[in-house]
Amino acid sequence: MHTLEDLDVYNLAQDFSDTVWFMLDKWDNFPKFGMGKQMTDSADSITSNIAEGYGRYFIKENLKKQKKD
Repeated sequence: MHTLEDLDVYNLAQDFSDTVWFMLDKWDNFPKFGMGKQMTDSADSITSNIAEGYGRYFIKENLKKQKKD
């Protein structure tokens, strides 16, 4: 079985999140803690959603296969 880190889309999303974080770290405090927080939360949620969906699919799928066998 593949791990989450084997997914290209997950690694691309992680790189995107890192890029957003490093870019926004250079912003002044006011925009960083207003719009910047929303942007980093959104970028981070991409990998979180992929991880959640990946785990759900394979765990449920494996449980269904075990019950059939």
